[in-house]
Amino acid sequence: MPPVSPATVGGDPSHTATAALRQLLDLLAADAPAERLAQPAARARAAGADPSEQAVLDEATRTALDIHRTLTQRRRREAELAALFDTASDLAALRDPDAVLRAIVHRARTLLGTDTAYMTLNDPTAGDTFMRVTAGSVSAKFQQLRLALGEGLGGLVAQTARPYASPDYRTDRRFKHTGTIDEGVDEEGLRGILGVPLRVGRRVIGVLFAGDRAPREFTPEAIALLSSLADHAAVAIDGARLLEETRSALVELNAANETARAHSEDLHRAADAHDRLTDLVLRGGDVDDVTREIAALLGGGLAVHDADGTELARLGTGPVRPPEQGIEASRRGGRAVPVGGNWVCAVLAGPELLGSLVLTGRADLTDADRRLFERAGMVTALLLLLRRSVAEAEDRVRGELLDDLLTAQPPGSHRNTGSLTLRARKLDINLAQPHAVLVLNCDPDLRSRLLTEAARRARTLGGLAGTRNGHTVLLAPTPTPGPLAQELAQGLSRGLGTPVTVGAAGPGTAPEHLPGTYDEARRCLEALEALGRTGTGAGLADLGFLGVLLGDRADIHGYVDRVLGPVLAYDAQRGTELARTLGAYYDHGASLAKAKDALHVHVNTVVQRLDRVAQLLGPDWNTPGRALEIQVALSLHHLARNRNPGH
Repeated sequence: MPPVSPATVGGDPSHTATAALRQLLDLLAADAPAERLAQPAARARAAGADPSEQAVLDEATRTALDIHRTLTQRRRREAELAALFDTASDLAALRDPDAVLRAIVHRARTLLGTDTAYMTLNDPTAGDTFMRVTAGSVSAKFQQLRLALGEGLGGLVAQTARPYASPDYRTDRRFKHTGTIDEGVDEEGLRGILGVPLRVGRRVIGVLFAGDRAPREFTPEAIALLSSLADHAAVAIDGARLLEETRSALVELNAANETARAHSEDLHRAADAHDRLTDLVLRGGDVDDVTREIAALLGGGLAVHDADGTELARLGTGPVRPPEQGIEASRRGGRAVPVGGNWVCAVLAGPELLGSLVLTGRADLTDADRRLFERAGMVTALLLLLRRSVAEAEDRVRGELLDDLLTAQPPGSHRNTGSLTLRARKLDINLAQPHAVLVLNCDPDLRSRLLTEAARRARTLGGLAGTRNGHTVLLAPTPTPGPLAQELAQGLSRGLGTPVTVGAAGPGTAPEHLPGTYDEARRCLEALEALGRTGTGAGLADLGFLGVLLGDRADIHGYVDRVLGPVLAYDAQRGTELARTLGAYYDHGASLAKAKDALHVHVNTVVQRLDRVAQLLGPDWNTPGRALEIQVALSLHHLARNRNPGH
């Protein structure tokens, strides 16, 4: 605009106001900056314009500023709409999702007039959000930032799905600052930051940011514009994801079709083999028949074992020990597994292990042959279950016979031993041979398994097994009950994974001897448990003097009273622990120091108690003979208290 001449300024005030109005219109038409629109009115006032005309000129200036502001907003809006239209066009012709995201970030930076713009995306696996695209960034550390949900402005936007603006991030305490984020922001030099969520439906997939290197207040219009760009970016990201998923689905579908065609014949072969094996079992085939059929189908050697590793059948291979780790791996996964050049398949009935199959000579199995091998395991399970059902029926018959053999007849009644002998012979049991009775006990939760194992051992030994008075009872042909009791206690404890105690008595050589033999075996079991020998096995003869007392049914109470009576009476009357002190003293090799540690008392207390014992039992109480009697009496007293806890 040409400068106002001195003549004009000093001339007619009316002419001055008119010239100022003309200048204002020229400036408005030329799209001059807002600050220049106020200059004509200021000059007219300085030139002494009439107050009324000056008022008109001031009003015209305000109107011009409103028009200028409106035009500026419209132009900005047109630019924003054009940018959004361009973004939509990019999405419609989506070829390179990365290029579209870079364009969106660039437009955000341009339209908001910020120093930088950038975008982060959420990582569902890591549970955080990471930098995806930047524009105007100069810091490598900033470009590689990762933000945990809830950390920093971006982490808060990602967590809450709401826009957040910070006029000065460095001093803004509304956000959770971390050393890593603050270092990256400081290195980039950012102050004012605006972040808006990238949303797909209700799910937040990332954040779009605009940032300035100086403090800045972001207007609602800026927030709305960045949110619109974020919506387009979310569409681009989700569209790319769907496109990739569609492509992957097509590839997978083609692969699945090829796989289905390739395996169709194998599936028919496997189904036919399964039908043949099942029919073989239902027609009464045994383990050998099934083994022969499976070995022929798979072209290898096969060994079949029961749950304990006992070989049931074998064909085309030498003796094979079933690998425990391989069986457990097959059991957990429900699949056949390779072990040391062979294949192992657990034979299962639900979670129960019935046995295993070991296939040799086939280091590699196709998927079809592997499935066939696994079906063979299912058929073998069916066969073993059928065999077990037959065995359980036989066990019931054996259990009934055992119960009749061990039941004492009322006084005066006649015991039909001939009938019992005949029933036993039908089960290949000769009652004229010496037979021992063994009573077994373990954790109540495992008693059913103990009975199953005892029945299996009874069949192996040629005896009988059953339950009586809550205990498992075994009748076995042997002249030496003690060693058999020890062997059973060790083997069953190891097999069940819990201590199994076995008391034995006998042998009896006729049916009428067996009820009494059972009673002695039961007392032997009680003695073992009372003496703290849980998990061991023994016969009455193995218990020495205690066994003689139990076997002869001597007056145990009288014996204990005769040997320990004064001490027990003294404890009962005064509440002392002389008997317990004696037990600890002998249990620890007559050592005062060890006894006081076991009793948790001072050694002087032990000495004083033993002095009292000497007064009650006599000065020779600790001689070898008396000491033996006292120790036996203590054991019998402990046994009696365990058998009759109320006394």
